[in-house]
Parts: sequence; structure tokens; C-alpha cells
Amino acid sequence: MKVLVPVKRVIDYNVQVRVKPDGTGVNLANVKMSMNPFDENAMEEAIRLKDAKLASEVVAVSIGVKQAQDTLRMAMAVGADRGILIEAADAVETDIEPLAVAKLLRAVVEAEQPQLVLMGKQAIDNDMNATGQMLAALLGWGQATFASKIELADGRATVTREVDEGEQVVSVALPAVISVDLRLNQPRYATLPNIMKAKKKPLEVKTPADYGVDVTPRLTVLGVAEPPRRAAGVRVGSAEELVQKLKVEAGVL
Repeated sequence: MKVLVPVKRVIDYNVQVRVKPDGTGVNLANVKMSMNPFDENAMEEAIRLKDAKLASEVVAVSIGVKQAQDTLRMAMAVGADRGILIEAADAVETDIEPLAVAKLLRAVVEAEQPQLVLMGKQAIDNDMNATGQMLAALLGWGQATFASKIELADGRATVTREVDEGEQVVSVALPAVISVDLRLNQPRYATLPNIMKAKKKPLEVKTPADYGVDVTPRLTVLGVAEPPRRAAGVRVGSAEELVQKLKVEAGVL
């Protein structure tokens, strides 16, 4: 079974994001970039499936700028067999919209014929949480989202997913698209020897034109602003005063 894992290059989760003074976007100058954390969990799960002899090949694919090659090399360093880069943008500030990403991934799926697509439930830069669902719809495949546990048997995937009420277990026939949550596993670190070996693994570079997909943006960003700072709290002298403020000033009682 072949597993396809889309991975995205995003600002490292340890970096404090700064908005540009003119409000046109996020400042990416000299900012550390890394693999989207949710995609790391998807990659780890794919590698575990291969270790368990349930998968024969793990293919990583990234869509974005040329620098995303580093993200793919890291994916190959932790266990992916090969990578596919679709250069869809020249500027690092350009974020390919979910629908365009889903269309490109559909084309990759049609070319690679995987039996399973494992991907992060969302990217931490835009938090849209839409690509996996769109891809499943375009392919006509079953899907399972927010996976915290995955079991494969008899041509089906049994997925435990977290919902507001607790946990829900669903069963989906393969081929399928599964988006994963952080609770699924603990991603492994890439060792130096494996990082060196990853440089020799095949990495294919494509463009959207190769797949006949138009990635022209459908949305226009009007402005970017930091959230308002939280106001300081107020000290109260007694429970009675707290109740009075909640009732009169806050209006929540």
C-alpha cells in the first residue's frame, strides 16, 4: 500500500509571529520555517504503517516555494521514501489557497495512485482546516478527520476522532483521506545520518502547469492585524463585590 503525505512549510511554532507595520501581512524576513506540526504527525503515522509492513511506500508532497525542498528533505530524513515538490509560488509570502492545493493533490493522487492520504488537519499559519475535506470531495473518496488513532485492517481504516462530546469511532473504506490531530502520536526526530541519506533520495520538482491546475487566488487579503491586547484584571475585596461586578458591570449574571 502506498501512502501519500502532504507537508507544508510554515513559520516554526516556536517563533512569535509579527505583523508588518503596513498591515499587509506577516513579517517573514529571517524567520525560521519548519514543517507544519500536524503534518509531522501524519508523516510519523505513515512511517509507523511502513514499519508495521502495512505500507510499502511513503511519498511526501509539498506545494509552495522552492525553499519547501528543505521541508521535503526533512520528511525523507524521518522516513519518507521520496518527495514531490510543486513550485506554485515565487514569493514566500504567497499562500496557496486550500481549493488550489486540493486540486493539485488530486492530480498527484491520480498520478501516484496511493491507497491512503494522511495529512494534518490544518496548517498553523492560516488554520483553514479545509484542504483534506476538499481533496476527499474532489476524489470521491471517504474521509475521516481529527484522527487521534488509526487502525488498518481488511481494506478499511478504523479512526478514533475527538469531538465536542468525547470520542467518536468511524470506519472508512480505502482508499481514503484521513486528517490527523496532534494526539495521534509523537513524531520522531531526524538523526544526522538520516539527514545526510535524505539528500540522496529522489525529489521530483513539478509546477501547477504540469497538472493543468490554475492556482490564481480567489480571495483578497484586505488587511492583517494583531489581536487586541487583553485588558488587565480587577481585584475585588469580597465574593459579594465579585457577584455585584459580574451582575452590574459584566452583565453575565
